[in-house]
Amino acid sequence: MSTSNRFAVRALCILWPSFLMAGVLEMLVFSVVDPGSLQWFGGAPVEWSSSAVYTLAFFVFWAVISTAGALTQMLITIPSDDDQPVRRSAPRWPQ
Repeated sequence: MSTSNRFAVRALCILWPSFLMAGVLEMLVFSVVDPGSLQWFGGAPVEWSSSAVYTLAFFVFWAVISTAGALTQMLITIPSDDDQPVRRSAPRWPQ
């Protein structure tokens, strides 16, 4: 498999589940929170339409979840068929 295809597969394996979970998280959050009653940290009301709040929240949720998935993908080291397996020595106790 070429490098660009491998990247595309990994990206889709991260973005698609995070898209679905962002939708689930959006439903859970906004079943409890009314976007019309949101306030900024200073106490001023958020003067955006409900659609704008839903859209922004969805993209923030999607970004956070996909970042977590990408970090997990980076930390996993599964050698592919083309790569040589990494040989690691067993940890040794100090003497």
